[in-house]
Amino acid sequence: MTGFARNIQEDFVNPDLLFLGTEFGLYITLDGGKSWSKFTNNMPAVAVHFIDLHPKTNDLVMATHGRGVIIIDDISPLREISAATLSKTLHFFTSKPKVMVDQSGFSDSFGSETEFVGSNPSTSAQIKYLLPKRHTFGKMTMEIQDLEGRKLTTIDPGKSKGINIVNWNFTIKQPKVAKGKTFSFGGFTSPRVKAGKYKAVIVKGKDTFEHVFEVIYDKNAGLTESERELKYNTTMKMYDLTQGLAYLVYELDAVQEAIKTSKKLYTSFENLKKTLVVTTGDNYVGSAEPQLREKMSDLYSKLASSYDKPSNAELDYLKLIENRFEKAKIDLEKLKMKAKVNIPLKNLVEFINE
Repeated sequence: MTGFARNIQEDFVNPDLLFLGTEFGLYITLDGGKSWSKFTNNMPAVAVHFIDLHPKTNDLVMATHGRGVIIIDDISPLREISAATLSKTLHFFTSKPKVMVDQSGFSDSFGSETEFVGSNPSTSAQIKYLLPKRHTFGKMTMEIQDLEGRKLTTIDPGKSKGINIVNWNFTIKQPKVAKGKTFSFGGFTSPRVKAGKYKAVIVKGKDTFEHVFEVIYDKNAGLTESERELKYNTTMKMYDLTQGLAYLVYELDAVQEAIKTSKKLYTSFENLKKTLVVTTGDNYVGSAEPQLREKMSDLYSKLASSYDKPSNAELDYLKLIENRFEKAKIDLEKLKMKAKVNIPLKNLVEFINE
């Protein structure tokens, strides 16, 4: 350590955790002052004149000379670092329930150029873990799963030595969308999970590490429990319908490929397909008449991206789409019986996960 000390602050939870403000930056100790390390993560080497800890957010607030106020968000993971945690291959830090904030990312920034404000904290779920050594060799992956072990989404894990923070925006993977000649942009929307417990699962080489955490709703959103249940179930019904249509079109394409020498039969399948997806033009043509896929994905996207409950008009429209999809399944089965072909198809789970 160089320079002289200006201020010292003891953590109000772990007395062995101390923060020392010096002439040339911030130092911390995890063992009651026996050894000190310089804190360099987004912390400049400036004089720290005063240190304080926020009792609710666990933020470390420092008054500096020339840089104003510097805030290090949530130092609570430092409280768990010990000889025991440092001896592990990977250590997940404990976490409070993560709130799904129901608001858009838009904010009024007029006049902010004259205000001295920091950036808002992340509204994503932050999963924090310690790697005593940087991961350099072998495969390292991270998934969010439900408690039954079903994969909801994949996230790129942090591999740096020290504390890693990975953000998850509470969404699962995008639905599989039926193939057509144009993009279906509504299908690019990812739905949010409902409140409950989930698992962060990291596979590092041959080792697997799991961390269970809780997700809760925003109390200020104004939706009742039954309205939230209706919103989630309706969104997921559209999600499943979107993927169901993708599989139906996959079946249709496979049969068409097998009977392409029979022009009459092929045309019958093509006529059905024209009612399901756009079959002409290309991705740059936006004037094609919307078919079932477009109507389905547009409603799905609207429901999944909204913070409100579904309207009666949206629920009525969903019934129409659902009925149209059921009719398409029946029509396809009739055509497959006429075609009298037996072709190997991927099962639905394999198709969705490919």
